[in-house]
Amino acid sequence: MEFAREMFGSSYKNLERLLRVFKNGQVKTRYFSKNIEWFNGEHSFEETNEVYMEQAVHYGCQAVVECLGNLDFLQRVIEPEEINAFFYISSTGLATPTIDARIMNLLPFRDNTKRIPIWGLGCAGGAAGLSRAFEYCKAFPDALALVLCVELCSLTFQKDDVSKSNIIGTSLFSDGIGCALIAGDEVQRELLSKQAAKPNILSTRSTLMRDSLDVMGWDVKDKGLHVVFSKDIPTIIKEWLKPNVEGFLTDHGLSLQDVEHFIAHPGGMKVIQAYEEALGFDEQKTEISMKILQDYGNMSSATILYVLEQFLHKEPRKGDYGLAAALGPGFSSELLLMRWE
Repeated sequence: MEFAREMFGSSYKNLERLLRVFKNGQVKTRYFSKNIEWFNGEHSFEETNEVYMEQAVHYGCQAVVECLGNLDFLQRVIEPEEINAFFYISSTGLATPTIDARIMNLLPFRDNTKRIPIWGLGCAGGAAGLSRAFEYCKAFPDALALVLCVELCSLTFQKDDVSKSNIIGTSLFSDGIGCALIAGDEVQRELLSKQAAKPNILSTRSTLMRDSLDVMGWDVKDKGLHVVFSKDIPTIIKEWLKPNVEGFLTDHGLSLQDVEHFIAHPGGMKVIQAYEEALGFDEQKTEISMKILQDYGNMSSATILYVLEQFLHKEPRKGDYGLAAALGPGFSSELLLMRWE
């Protein structure tokens, strides 16, 4: 907050009132890929994007290696050449060839590993990546698919943007990288996983709200990506999300009362509160999402993987149902129905 006061002090007449969002947002700690002094300087879109590419490759490689070698969950280290499909998810920088190709030049993936880069889904991207990897593994049930989310949100902070959206974004967003491994049904998961009960994805749903392009996203300008936030997001969640979720669960013979675990992307404190109000969930259902928000901030697409990791450590009981949910530009939602088996 002190740094924001220094950075924006000359641009806002009512800065002190706006800075309350830093306290009200409940974010206690965040991580940035550049030290905070870097943000004092003037940086072109070109320079910022070069930083994005460099950091995305560096931290992306690290996340892949840590995921495939995570012996908290795995029986053995999985080698990159065992991966059949590589989904790369991001919305905070640009690269062609995409970051997944650059990572594959540094780690020993097979040359014919399928690459599926997905850009622009924002906070919904992590859940969408899991969904698309699940669908790939339904088509190829003996496959292993990797989902890598890289978001360097701090590189989109704009010193000269005097919009309220920019202040909110500066108070909330942070940098984070997450990586998840999805296995098809014909993979002998008991030989890979240490866990007695593993989350099995049963179904997914993607939903687009028509004529809502101005709710959330980027304005692309000369100096880079400028955040767009509508103050109506919590209201939209309360009114739009419940029938969407109920319809999804009803299709599978379930109701909200059957959901034991809510794996929610914590877009912000007001978003978490809107989830609770819309779905009738108590604070216990959103406790893990709230803790991730407090400890890491909103890391856009990567955040839901941090939440999911905590559920993996928690080891729910066999037969428990889980609902993963994330909201993003469009305005859109991504839902996944899971059961621990």
